[in-house]
Amino acid sequence: MRISTSQFYNTSSANYQRGFSNVVKTQQESSDGIRVRTAADDPVGASRLLQLEQQQNMLDQYKSNITNVRNSLSTSESTLDAIGKVLQRVNELAISSGNAGFTDADRKANADELGSLEEQLFSLMNSKDENGKYLFSGSKGDTPPYVRNADGTYSYQGDQGQLKLQVGDMLSLAANETGFDAFEQALNTSRSQTTLTAPAVDDGRVSLSNGQVSGSATFNDRFRSGEPYRVEFLSSTQYRILDSGNNDVTLEASQGGTYNPNAENGSISFRGVDLRLKITLQPGDNPDAAIAGHTFNLSSKPDAIAGSRSPGNTSGTQVNNATISNQAQYNASFPGGGAVLKFTSATDFELYAAPLTDNSRPISTGTLAGNTATASGVSFQLSGAPNAGDSFAIKVDTHQNQNMLNTIGQLRTALSVPMDSDPKARQNFLASLDSAIGNIASATNQVSSSISAIGGRGAALDVQAETNEALGNENAKTQSSIRESDPATVMLRLQMQTNMLQASLQSYAKIAGLSLVNYI
Repeated sequence: MRISTSQFYNTSSANYQRGFSNVVKTQQESSDGIRVRTAADDPVGASRLLQLEQQQNMLDQYKSNITNVRNSLSTSESTLDAIGKVLQRVNELAISSGNAGFTDADRKANADELGSLEEQLFSLMNSKDENGKYLFSGSKGDTPPYVRNADGTYSYQGDQGQLKLQVGDMLSLAANETGFDAFEQALNTSRSQTTLTAPAVDDGRVSLSNGQVSGSATFNDRFRSGEPYRVEFLSSTQYRILDSGNNDVTLEASQGGTYNPNAENGSISFRGVDLRLKITLQPGDNPDAAIAGHTFNLSSKPDAIAGSRSPGNTSGTQVNNATISNQAQYNASFPGGGAVLKFTSATDFELYAAPLTDNSRPISTGTLAGNTATASGVSFQLSGAPNAGDSFAIKVDTHQNQNMLNTIGQLRTALSVPMDSDPKARQNFLASLDSAIGNIASATNQVSSSISAIGGRGAALDVQAETNEALGNENAKTQSSIRESDPATVMLRLQMQTNMLQASLQSYAKIAGLSLVNYI
């Protein structure tokens, strides 16, 4: 076999360059300890490294999300804590206002302080975060959660949307606490009412308050099923209660239908409702004859319905009044979460459950009768003629819940009413005070529940942060084991490659010196 001179030189040069390249690569690996630089170095390892780097990027994003959620929750918790402290002071004022030694001036002073606390709460409940977004508006961060209505009441404008961020592979946590959860779910203790039905004109002898719900479950399960009730006073020491079916249910009332007419703070407890009872006999009265025949209707407060025009309406027509005209139809079909009354022409309308979407279907349809639209048992009185396309947002107040601002406003109003020389006014005030104290306690509990919920999410964040950190450490170790090389192995390989390169160079020099002339 013959080897040409050019073939010898080319082969030797290629071998030398390959060996030199291996030495350079190994030298670089020995200096920085990196084994896998490209997929060509280790295709399987490079693929695994890519997966690990993607996981590490996700863990870094989770870490950032955890920081954002923790900061947001901390701001909400601090604000709720401040609200709780204000409510504590409101409760102190409410309790002190029931002092028998207080005068109208004392109660007026408490009312003035309540006004300041009400403004402070209104400001706190409309707090913003460091980004200028409202804390308690849900997903509507640019909308103030609470507005003051023309009648002095307050309405929630936010929604129930939770802004969730993913903090782990299988865990997303809300970064906000909505005003709906923190303030709108406080149970309202003023959900019942009484109406004197006999005698036709109140003679002031028997005063029975609207009542305060002391047991919400009993009220919903037992009281609501038998209303309306008729409370009949049989004598100056006895009464009876008849349900809507005319069944005698007196035995379910406190003391089985007996009472002390001389008690300063008499009361009747019935199916989760506590009512204040005050008997005021007039000079010369025969007690039994004077009290017998007084009758009251007792029931839960009817739902209050209100409508407001949509901003895009082309007419200025308003909903002046809304009343339940057919209780059965109302109970059967009117949406409890609110509705939208939309006019398809100047006289024809449709009623939808809120919110109205492209896929919504009307619950009820009808035609105006004069200026009255009747849908699902509710009659809406309009101020004028609507245009086609006009719509009205309908809200339903079931009195199940009441926000703390309305509670404080009602208490402030009650404290401002003079009662020093009016026993009946004082009796009404005490009933209002009972309701306010109960509602304040309910609001305080709701705020505390929100703070506890935030604390629970904070604890979950801590656990997830530790989990993510452990995953990150293991990820770094695995990447290191794949990407980095063993120093001893690298140095051994470098020595061997260097020796081979030197041997190749020496062999090349000796072979290159051979010539046929040397043998002639």
